[in-house]
Amino acid sequence: MSEKESTTASVGIVIPQKLKLELPPGGLRLEKGGVLPEIEVAYECCGAAAPSRDNVIFVCHALTGDAHVAGIRPGESEPDGWWEDMIGPGKGIDTNHYQVICANILGGCKGTTGPASVNPATGVPYGSAFPKITVGDIVEVHRLLLRQLGIKRLAGVIGGSFGGMQVLEWLIRHSDELDKAIVVASAASLNSQALAFDIVGRHAIAADPDWNGGDYYGSARSPHKGLCSARKLAHITYLSQPLMDTKFGREKRPEWLSAGQEFRNALERDFSTFFQVESYLQYQGEKFIQRFDANSYMHITLAMDEYDIEEKHGSLEAAFTNISSRVLVVSLSGDWLFMPEQSEELVTAMLRQKKQVSYCHLDAAAGHDAFLTHTVDLQRAVKAFMPRPSPSPEQSEDSTAPRQWQIRHYQKVIDLVPVNSRVLDLGCGNGSLLCILRQMRQCEGNGVEIDVEQVINAIGAGCNILLEDIDDGLAMIPDSSFDVAILSETLQTIKRPRELLRQILRVAREAVITFPNFACLEVRTRLLLSGRMPKGKQIPFEWYNTPNIHLFTLNDFLSLCRDDGIEVTDLICQGRGFAERILLALGWKNLGASSVIVRIRQAPKTNGF
Repeated sequence: MSEKESTTASVGIVIPQKLKLELPPGGLRLEKGGVLPEIEVAYECCGAAAPSRDNVIFVCHALTGDAHVAGIRPGESEPDGWWEDMIGPGKGIDTNHYQVICANILGGCKGTTGPASVNPATGVPYGSAFPKITVGDIVEVHRLLLRQLGIKRLAGVIGGSFGGMQVLEWLIRHSDELDKAIVVASAASLNSQALAFDIVGRHAIAADPDWNGGDYYGSARSPHKGLCSARKLAHITYLSQPLMDTKFGREKRPEWLSAGQEFRNALERDFSTFFQVESYLQYQGEKFIQRFDANSYMHITLAMDEYDIEEKHGSLEAAFTNISSRVLVVSLSGDWLFMPEQSEELVTAMLRQKKQVSYCHLDAAAGHDAFLTHTVDLQRAVKAFMPRPSPSPEQSEDSTAPRQWQIRHYQKVIDLVPVNSRVLDLGCGNGSLLCILRQMRQCEGNGVEIDVEQVINAIGAGCNILLEDIDDGLAMIPDSSFDVAILSETLQTIKRPRELLRQILRVAREAVITFPNFACLEVRTRLLLSGRMPKGKQIPFEWYNTPNIHLFTLNDFLSLCRDDGIEVTDLICQGRGFAERILLALGWKNLGASSVIVRIRQAPKTNGF
């Protein structure tokens, strides 16, 4: 994922707002048994709401974020929202068409009720008396806010990291209130390494002499040393090791060269160093304690650590049973805090439940924080998934309608796909065949494509796409999750075609495969006459740059099917020229077919075998 691009497009002035929630009698009962008699929520809005209020996107902020997601607050001269590059006119979430709402979470310290808020029962800050919270509590407070603002349904909800966990919880609890959901660099639960960093961070705060069990608000001192250490520890997890090497390596600060011996000795007594990375982490820690509260950090990290979808619901599949929203899951290549494998687990569980899910694994070597700092590809994926709510008048009534030439090109494949079937299109390109099958055969399903440009185009066309290299197998896709798999003009480019065929028939009941036949008359003639690898319509590449790495014939394919227990239920041979069509009419398929379409399935087992 590329470095973020600077832009002058901003949402303009945003006004921080607060709203006191209308709670049930006795207050809001929390999942862990506590009760909050009063809750105030700080929030900000960007963009204009439609009269029907059906264009609202809610942004769930990450661990230490706040409601200021984009725009310029009164008294400031420059926009400084934490997701400024994602939200605004023409950006990933286009505020020309959507209203964006972001609110500080329950337990936070940026205006929403948290440990530093005044307890109405005592008249002093809650401190240690603030009840334990969960991700579910956070989501319910945000939902109460939206209801009080008159918003009953969201066009979308999006969040990264801890915000992504909130999106997942929203999906599980209230998917019927969401059109779409985007989960970025997140997971169903933290892995043990991420848990360990949080645990040590909380221990650092609790060990600070000024912690006082969380009751430090009336004191002149706060547990800043512990909070600073916790932030430094956490910040290490936000950056990838390659990025840290590039930024710092083992470089020392310039002042080390001019420092006197006495000063050096003082540093050594404290076991401090002049490494650039230590200076950077110290800067991050000191900056953090100026804007965040230790109690909030303790409560929010604990809520994140204890979030575990599988533990609560028995399995991811069970948790996702009632999801009705379209979902986009995004992972980052350099992220070792919320690892891509964890995102893939979410996708696999949703596919097993036959949900509408797309997956993008983006190249982002910077690490976990790349969803905030390296946003170009992420912007494009989000914008494709959340296009403008309705077409402009100058657009055609149905801009996704299939073109006639596309229908003619795919017609014989279309005829082999049953109506209302669930389809997996491997190497789907821009999703054109999926769109045709959806409109002409009422099919649903997913495409698989490795080219990020094509994936974004297909998502923009309304397709559910998995960004994956089919050469690496189809491990993300559960057994028997599709009725039909389609592999069009791609088998000859695959490194391990035999293994791919096995995987295809694992994930789908049957498959439609199209491939060029390299034994056709045209190829044989050109090879015979020139003595060189032929180049033409059948093989439009030079031998040194061809993507076709397995040149096989119809007979080769049929032999492989017999060896592997694959039944060919339909065989369509197509000849390009007059001579080839004559050969096909005479029954000479291997010589006459320039291209082949087959429908295959696993051969039924007979008794005794």
